[in-house]
Amino acid sequence: MRKYILAIVFSLLIGSIILSCQDEGQIEQAKYLTGGKDLYKLHCQNCHGENGEGLGELAPPLTDSVFLAEHKQKLACYIKNGLSDTITVNDVKYDGKMPGFKQLNDIDIAKLIVYITNSFGHKQGMYKYEQVAADLQNCK
Repeated sequence: MRKYILAIVFSLLIGSIILSCQDEGQIEQAKYLTGGKDLYKLHCQNCHGENGEGLGELAPPLTDSVFLAEHKQKLACYIKNGLSDTITVNDVKYDGKMPGFKQLNDIDIAKLIVYITNSFGHKQGMYKYEQVAADLQNCK
């Protein structure tokens, strides 16, 4: 009986260790998420809200997965350079100006994008800092 109980405990222990292991990509994404959350609180939360709910008709919500997925390659431009164009999110038009954050480097922008696109009900995966540089090349 004692051997049986020890075997079960050992099996559960090994199983929990295996399940708790993350691959390198998951660890990297977790680091980006943590850094992105801090940057979001500092630079974005005042207008876009703690939970990405937006600020009435002044600042759009960040909860629309379709908008974020369709504009993912433009998010770096929006963050770095700001936005003065009219955009439509959840069938609501926003024409206020979003300030740019020129002081943010590529890694910070990538962390913000990972946080925004994987929070507020989103699961859009990783976005590396190398992609920021490529996307910034295509800004209007």
